[in-house]
Amino acid sequence: MASIMRMPEVLANATEAVISKWLIAEGASFTNGQPIAEVETEKALVEVPAEGDGILGKYIAGNGAHVQVGAPIAVLLAAGEGQTEIDKAIAESGAQVAAPVVAAAAPIETPAAAPVVAPAPVATASNPALHGSRIFASPLARRLAKENGLDAASIAGTGPDGRIVRRDVQAAIAGGGAKAAPAVAAPAALVIPAGSFTDIPHSGMRKAIARRLTESKSTVPHFYLSAPVLADEMLAYRTKLNAWAPKKISVTDLILKTVEAAFQDVPGANCIWTDTAIRQFSDVDVSIAVATDSGLITPVVRGINHMSLSQLNAATADLIDRARIGRLKQNEIEGGTFSVTNLGMYGTDEFSAILNPPQSAILAVGAAKQKPVVVDGEIKVASVINFTLSVDHRAIDGALAAEWLAAFVKRFENPFWLGI
Repeated sequence: MASIMRMPEVLANATEAVISKWLIAEGASFTNGQPIAEVETEKALVEVPAEGDGILGKYIAGNGAHVQVGAPIAVLLAAGEGQTEIDKAIAESGAQVAAPVVAAAAPIETPAAAPVVAPAPVATASNPALHGSRIFASPLARRLAKENGLDAASIAGTGPDGRIVRRDVQAAIAGGGAKAAPAVAAPAALVIPAGSFTDIPHSGMRKAIARRLTESKSTVPHFYLSAPVLADEMLAYRTKLNAWAPKKISVTDLILKTVEAAFQDVPGANCIWTDTAIRQFSDVDVSIAVATDSGLITPVVRGINHMSLSQLNAATADLIDRARIGRLKQNEIEGGTFSVTNLGMYGTDEFSAILNPPQSAILAVGAAKQKPVVVDGEIKVASVINFTLSVDHRAIDGALAAEWLAAFVKRFENPFWLGI
């Protein structure tokens, strides 16, 4: 019989997600385990598989729709069922059917104009989010309202049955609904440059990046250590190794393995800050920054301390390839005790990275460049890579960070240990 397909909880504790694209057309059949739709969370694009065989009878939510977890998104049919069963299922669920699914329109280039700010939604006596003295709002919406000094009762909900959701709170904030913090001057209005422009809407991933990195830079006490590292020995080792290896080992693989070895030397640095303790880890799980069309994503290579170089190469290659086409699973982008971000391929000499909470350190990697160096009292030309370590001072003191970076430099400049 006909059934309602509902938005799954593809991200732990998420209250809503976006239907990026339906993969099955209305009226088409599907089999158990076949991907039906792509759903975008704040961190990744996740395929939603079918839980049985059937026919996709009708979309309830279309491409691009923001949908609460558990809300109806489609009607699924059994063989022989049709429009009568679709209408009955929709009526029983009380869902509102979306407009027909069409391809997303390209961004429109628009002449500059004075910015217009929509007023914050205001609750009225008919506000469906208010049921007696109880306010119906998602947990995320409640938290955002509280953090921005908003009374949830003053916000009109646009979610199912008038429920207040995140976008309602964000609209209220954009409309000036948040209370100003005491003794802090209001920021000056932004002046939009003259000329034509194109507005590219923020993706969920871009919003998540902005929120998390702003939180990190604002609340975590960063400090930075940098070291120029002689890379000739490691690069020569890679060249010789790749002459025999069935799959080519990358510089990133060697950096990750050196990170793991440095944690063997200085295990106290493999830690994070929590409200009650400094949590020290025995395994080395490293996030690697991967640039995608939607923004930066950091899949986690787990258990590097248990991997050979060839195993590490296979794991990183798989994660990077799937990150670039949006096929990572949620558990593959969560966790990690440390991060590595490499801009050397763009010719960047050196840079400082922002921490990825709750991690306590991130290593920024620059380009390998030929530079004059002094070795044993003589000037010679060598390949040098600048490494910069960003550190959370709450969890790791300066001396401990310096000890870890010194261990990393020693290992990277003397790669013979890789063969032991």
